[in-house]
Amino acid sequence: MLGRRQIREKVVESVYSYYQNPVKVDVLENNMFTQIDKIYHLYIYQLNFLVALKHLAENQIEIGKKKFLKTDENINPNQKFINNQVLLMLEENTERLSFTSKHQELKWDLHDELLVKTFQRMTAGKRYQDFMKEEGYSFEADQKFIGKLFLRYVAENEDFHEHLEEKEISWSDDMHISHSMIQKTIGFFKENEPTHTLIKMIKDEDDREFARRLLRQILNHWDDTEKKLISRLENWDIERVSLLDKIILITAMTELDYFPLTPGRVIINEYIEISKVFSTDRSNIFINGILDKYTKDFNRN
Repeated sequence: MLGRRQIREKVVESVYSYYQNPVKVDVLENNMFTQIDKIYHLYIYQLNFLVALKHLAENQIEIGKKKFLKTDENINPNQKFINNQVLLMLEENTERLSFTSKHQELKWDLHDELLVKTFQRMTAGKRYQDFMKEEGYSFEADQKFIGKLFLRYVAENEDFHEHLEEKEISWSDDMHISHSMIQKTIGFFKENEPTHTLIKMIKDEDDREFARRLLRQILNHWDDTEKKLISRLENWDIERVSLLDKIILITAMTELDYFPLTPGRVIINEYIEISKVFSTDRSNIFINGILDKYTKDFNRN
C-alpha cells in the first residue's frame, strides 16, 4: 500500500499545483488520484524491468545452445540467475501479469537499448559474478542479491532515470516512492510462499477519503490557517517563506486542526520527513519549530 506519508506528500504536491495554476477543486482532486495511479504504473514498469533482465538472460542461454561451435558454458550454462527464487516469484505474480496485459506500454522489449546495456553492465559486475560462482541456492541470498541489483542498476542508474522522465514526466517526482515500494516488495517475499498480490497504492476507501478530505480542508480553511501561521512567525515576514514551505506548514496545521484522532507528534514527524523531500535542511528545522510551537499553543498531543 501507499503509506499515509506518501498520501500527504501527494496532497502537498496537489496544493502546490493549485497555487501555480488554480483549477476547480473537483478537477484538482481527480488530478491528484490520477498522479497516485501513475506511481503504480511506474512500480509495475520497474518490476517488469527486473523480470526482463531474467528473460534476456534466458534468451542469451538459448542463443548459446544454438551455436555451431559450443563452449562448456554453452552446453552447461550457469542458471543461477534465471533460477533466482525472487525473480521467479516476480515473474509468476498474477497481479503483475494481469496489470501488464492491460497496459502493454509497461512491457520491455528484449532489444531495448537500456535493458541490453544494463544487462551487460550487470553481468560484467563483480557482484553478479560472485553471485553466479556461489554454490547451492539460498532464498535469503537470492533475496539479498535482487535487492542490491535493484538499487545498483535501477534506483541508482542515471540512464534509467532519464528514460523514465522521457516516458512519463511525472515519474521523475515519484521515483523515490516507487523505489521504496519495490524494496518492500522484495523484502516481503517468503520462501515457498508464492504471493499473487502486490503493494497497493491506496489500500482502502479510508485512505482515499483521507486524501480527499485533507485536500479539501486545506483549501476551504486556507485563509484562516494562513493567519494562524503568520501570528507564529515572530518577526519573520510571511513573504520570506517559500510557497512550498508555506504549503507544508498549512497542510500540517490543517491536519492538526481537523484530524484530531492522529497524534500531533506523528503529524509533525510526517511533515518534517516530507520537507526533507521537497525543501532544504534549514526548511525542516524551521517547519519543526513552527509546528512544535503550534501544538503546544493548543495543547495538541
